[in-house]
Amino acid sequence: QVRLVESGGGSVQAGGSLRLSCAASGRTFITSTYNMGWFRQSPGKEREFVAAISRIGGSTSYADSVKGRFTISRGNVKNTVYLQMNSLKPEDTAVYHCAADQKYTSAVLTTRGEYDYWGPGTQVTVSS
Repeated sequence: QVRLVESGGGSVQAGGSLRLSCAASGRTFITSTYNMGWFRQSPGKEREFVAAISRIGGSTSYADSVKGRFTISRGNVKNTVYLQMNSLKPEDTAVYHCAADQKYTSAVLTTRGEYDYWGPGTQVTVSS
């Protein structure tokens, strides 16, 4: 069983930065053998795609709303993936969830239904 746990959320002012971490455990989890993604959900809204990195080739993709401000990366620690968030805006306020899937693909997975494993999420609040 794969377990994902997010950390690094908090409250910041607009323009600030946060780095979210996703630590995975179970079945000798190594992030380089999984497709990894970040999604977020605000109250009353659907969970939406933020960023993802492919298992094969390490290609990345970002939602238009975060492009140029957020960066997804795999950590030197094999079971960790990060989301660096810069120039934060109040509309970035949400619960951020990490997701993982082991499909052998070089495509970047950008939809919720493509992921098998999810973390409980970490709250990010950006004030104006």
